[in-house]
Amino acid sequence: MDDNTLYWVWLTQRPRIGVKGLRQLLRSFGSPAELYAADAETLSRAGLSPALQRALLDKELSPARAVLERCAQEGIRLLSARDPGYPSRLSLAEEAPLLLYCRGKLPREDRPGIALVGARKADGTGLALARRLGREIALCGGLVITGLARGIDSQSALGALEAGGIVVGVLGCGPDVVYPPENRELFDRVAETGCLISEYPPGTAPNARHFPVRNRIISALSDGVAVIRAAEQSGSLITARWAVLQGRDVYAVPGAPDDPLSRGCNALLREGAYAAESGWDLLRRYEFRYPGAVRMYTEKHEAQNEDETLSPPSPAPGKGEASPKAAEAPSRRELDFSALSPIQRQIVEALAQGPMQADALIDKTGLPAAQVLSQLTLLQIKRVVIQKPGKLYEL
Repeated sequence: MDDNTLYWVWLTQRPRIGVKGLRQLLRSFGSPAELYAADAETLSRAGLSPALQRALLDKELSPARAVLERCAQEGIRLLSARDPGYPSRLSLAEEAPLLLYCRGKLPREDRPGIALVGARKADGTGLALARRLGREIALCGGLVITGLARGIDSQSALGALEAGGIVVGVLGCGPDVVYPPENRELFDRVAETGCLISEYPPGTAPNARHFPVRNRIISALSDGVAVIRAAEQSGSLITARWAVLQGRDVYAVPGAPDDPLSRGCNALLREGAYAAESGWDLLRRYEFRYPGAVRMYTEKHEAQNEDETLSPPSPAPGKGEASPKAAEAPSRRELDFSALSPIQRQIVEALAQGPMQADALIDKTGLPAAQVLSQLTLLQIKRVVIQKPGKLYEL
């Protein structure tokens, strides 16, 4: 590590100076090295407060050297805000950190990034949905950006990795600290194919104050932020608010009105967020912004696997039996209506008449649009309904 990096670490270690304050200092003095070299008279002439002068007159570099030594031991790369490798999406944000600690390799910015966020204590349906969306985003050509917290975050990352995709994990602790601790294997997999980044130096323990702050980085790195499950006062809504301030798109997965973990999502939809049911819903707006990178994923192979799972295997023809070609095709499985809610049964009965688009289903059932869309998502997860090309839903 060169002296220039050493001074960046020294500057970001100054106590009680926020990102905006540090940026103002750099605009006035030029570089961290020049700030380090400034004496008391120079700082006083600049009109800095006594507390700020005291912080900048502490020229002890041993804490910064200790950070650099640990980074070298852990294979952690440092990127200053003026480094050519600093993420361009993030660099445009006034509140972007001056220094990033990176474990792994930051992906090229030649494809859209979608931030997937949501509740840590989501139910099984929400977790399965997060995993599916992560997988579909990867298969459509996008990057998944997440905080790697328990619940929705972790499942989103797992889905993307299962599809061979790239994940960027933004942490509220040092890049060498695994939190939650059960995610060690997931952290290693993300670092191997993508990147773990933090504005906190190695060894920094997770702190409740860090997580709302790191949300601004999650949103800034993305083209759009998708909230999958969120209560009315969820931390995920902080990320959505940052996205609005930073000019990013906001998406939400609609849910049942009586579901506490869908109220935050439904509120976002009322405020103008885009509804999202699939990875393609999250990426299609960027098809022309990233030509050649984005592609529609139709789930053709998944539908084929589903048919094979739901239909009994055809027995090998015995002597005197008809060949498979001559045999009648297996019928669709019998649906267990007792496992469906009354609203879901109403939707299924409408689809029994043939494939329909969502608008036609809304007209047919007379149900509110948000309710139909949320129940269609649940029915897809239960493998009762599939979405075909042309946005047609069928049993």
